Amino acid sequence: MKQLLILITLLFLCAESRTQSIAEVLQSIERNNKELQAYVQITRSKKLEARAENNLPAPTLSYAHLWNNKDKNNTIGELVIAQSFDFPATYFSRHKLNRLKRSVYDTEAESMRRDLLLQAKELCLDIILLRRQQELLDIRRNNAQELSGIYQKKLQAGDANILERNKINLELLNIQTESTLNETALHTKLQELKAMNGDIPIQISALEYSRADLPGNYEEFRREIVEKDPLLRSLNNESERMRQQVRVNQAGWFPRLELGYRRNTESGEPFNGVVVGFSFPLFENRGKVRSVKAERLSVDLQREHTRIRIRSEIDQLYQEAIQLHQIMREYEETLEAQSDLTLLRKALDGGQISMIEYFIEVGGIYQSRETYLQLENQYQKTLAKIFSSEL
Repeated sequence: MKQLLILITLLFLCAESRTQSIAEVLQSIERNNKELQAYVQITRSKKLEARAENNLPAPTLSYAHLWNNKDKNNTIGELVIAQSFDFPATYFSRHKLNRLKRSVYDTEAESMRRDLLLQAKELCLDIILLRRQQELLDIRRNNAQELSGIYQKKLQAGDANILERNKINLELLNIQTESTLNETALHTKLQELKAMNGDIPIQISALEYSRADLPGNYEEFRREIVEKDPLLRSLNNESERMRQQVRVNQAGWFPRLELGYRRNTESGEPFNGVVVGFSFPLFENRGKVRSVKAERLSVDLQREHTRIRIRSEIDQLYQEAIQLHQIMREYEETLEAQSDLTLLRKALDGGQISMIEYFIEVGGIYQSRETYLQLENQYQKTLAKIFSSEL
């Protein structure tokens, strides 16, 4: 029994310490985000509305009751039930148009989803940065607190001057201020992420950067990214929709038909018959085809502009990622050579350098580490934007 309890405890600890990936966080947000859920329902409503546009109009029922002014008993009754409908080819064109409309709504929803998940991913990346900065600040604070205690004793023993102690206390105050501001920023980011998750807390105690390498064949990669972009796909579908809208409006010149049933009692005996009617849209369809053609041209120009803009943005992001990666490698080599702070501490304790010289050297090393953390975060955000179509 004791061994079973130990095993259950170990399994529980392993589950709690499991690293949660950014992808799992994004999956949770996709399930729980209220804005995304609302947009899904709006998209569903638009698709149902588009499908209803091809329904038949309501049937009509009319009844006329006439009487003779001289003989009120001499009456005539007439009943007409009719159903109007467009030319059959119009329904086929409109059905295809509605299918294209639904595709437009789907790609618009996909674009909105992509933007929201990219925002959530950037929040996760900022949380990782702030936590790593906090770890660095904790190390600096512990070091400054230790030195403050040592030099307080040295001051009391007459082995140190008050200027050195004040320098340490000032450094400790600066670190504590930076730490407080960093913790506040981290709390704000966590609250924003919680709000995006439908105000449901997310367990992200061990969040880490995901690995993403730059592509080898850039031209092929850029072509695939452009084709996958949901905004451009939405404009492609919109262009096809406008082309089909032209066909629907052209079909609007076809006559409308009306079929029905008629019952007349004018001769004293009821007569039953069929009603057939036609209506010719000589005026109501005027100018509609030219209007849609102009709108289609506008969509095509907007699509080409968007394609050029997306390609330009990818080029810029790719070059930025290459430069950031190169700078990061240079920082890694420099930081690796300066990673051992114990030598500076020994030099300080041995009296080889002064307290001011020590803090200048240590401050430069910590500043370089802080800069590296910022570069790493910026590099990850750049990659997130490049690969945003895969979210």
